[in-house]
Amino acid sequence: MSVFDAAMRQLAASDLSVDPAVFERLKRAQRIVDVEFPVQMDNGITQFFHGYRVQWNNAIGPYKGGMRFHPQVDVDEVKALSFWMTLKCALVNIPFGGGKGGVKIDPKTLSRDELERLTRSFTRAISDVIGPERDVPAPDVNTTPQIMDWMSDEYSKIVGFPTPAVVTGKSIAHGGSEGRSTATGMGAYIVFKAFRSHLGMDPETATITVQGFGNAGQEIARLFYHHGYAVVAVSDSHGALHNENGLDIPALIEIKKKTGRLSAPVSTREISNESLLRIPCGVFVPSALEGVIMPEVAEEIEAKVILEVANGPTTPEADSILQKRGVVVIPDILANAGGVTVSYLEWEQNRINEHWEEHEVMTRMEAIMRDAAQAVLDMAKKHTITFRQAAFHIAVERLAAAIAKQYV
Repeated sequence: MSVFDAAMRQLAASDLSVDPAVFERLKRAQRIVDVEFPVQMDNGITQFFHGYRVQWNNAIGPYKGGMRFHPQVDVDEVKALSFWMTLKCALVNIPFGGGKGGVKIDPKTLSRDELERLTRSFTRAISDVIGPERDVPAPDVNTTPQIMDWMSDEYSKIVGFPTPAVVTGKSIAHGGSEGRSTATGMGAYIVFKAFRSHLGMDPETATITVQGFGNAGQEIARLFYHHGYAVVAVSDSHGALHNENGLDIPALIEIKKKTGRLSAPVSTREISNESLLRIPCGVFVPSALEGVIMPEVAEEIEAKVILEVANGPTTPEADSILQKRGVVVIPDILANAGGVTVSYLEWEQNRINEHWEEHEVMTRMEAIMRDAAQAVLDMAKKHTITFRQAAFHIAVERLAAAIAKQYV
C-alpha cells in the first residue's frame, strides 16, 4: 500500500458523518504543481531536477506545509503529507490549509553553492503559486533555516520587496521565530502531558524508546530525560543504542552534533533498527519517516503507548492490530503539530513586523496544543472511539464547515 493509499484508508476508517460532496473534496488535492527546473552545477554543467508542491485544501486559510529534499520524494508521498497537514492545521485550530512540497535530490551530494542555486531555482519555478496569503512553505526532511532564508530572499527578489512571511522556519536573523527548532518535540511533550493522567504514565514506571534522532527526536528524548523518564533506546539511520537503565541523552545529542551519527558510550549496547521496534517500553516515539509500524511490527511491539512524532508512521492495518492489542496511539496530526503551530506564530510575527521572546512563543504554542489535546480526549470519551478517530472527527468537522462556506 502506498503512503497516499494509507492516508485515504485512515480517512475512510474515521467513520465520518459529513456531506458526501465535502468528503469527496477532502479526498482530492486542489492543485498539484509538478516542475522540472535547471541548476548550474559547480562543474559548469546544467542539470534538471524534479520538484512538487501539492496544495490540498485552503478552505480555512493559506496552504501551509514543509518542503523536503530527499532522493525518494514522489508525488504520492507529497500528496499524503499535504492531506495530513490539512487535517493537522484544522485540528489545532490555526488559520491555515494544508500543503507540502519536495525536490527529488540527496542534498548531501551537493556543494553549498549548488544547494543554494537549487533552492533558488526551485523557488522561481513555484513562485506563482506561493505567497504569504496563498501558500507558505516551511522546513521538512533535509531542509534547514538557511534553505528557508534562500527561499524567502529569492521570492522577495521576484516580487520586488521584502516578504519574510512567504516561508517559515527561517533563521532568527532573517525573521525566524524563537523556539522553532525545538517546537515539534516540545509540542509532542505537551500533548503527552495532557494525556498522561489518562494513560497512567509517570517517570517512575514508564520507559521511553525514540526512533529517529533528528531535531524532533532529539528534543522529545531530551524532554523525557529532563523530566525524569528513562529513555532506554534511540536510533538514527546508522543504527540504534540500548541501555535498559536509561541513556545519557544530553551526551548522545552532543555526539550526534559532533559526528553526525550516534555512537555507543560506556554501558550502552548497539542494536539494529529493527530490534529497537521490539524493545519493551512504556512509550514508543517514532520520529523518522512514514510507514515504519507495519502489521508484523504491530503484532510484536512491546510499547503500551505510541506517540507519533513522525508523519504517518503507522499503517492502517497496523492501527487495527494495535487497537485490538490495547496499544494506545496518540496520532501524528495531534502529536507533531507543535512545528506548524510555531510556524503559524512566526507567520504572525512577520505580518505585523514583530519579534517575540521565546517564552511568549512557547506560552502561546502550549495553549494551542493543550486545547487541541483536550478536545481529542473529550471527543474520544464522548463517542468511545480511538484518539485517531477523534482527531479526524474534529478536523473534518471544522473543514466541512469552512468548505460549506467556501462553496455556497
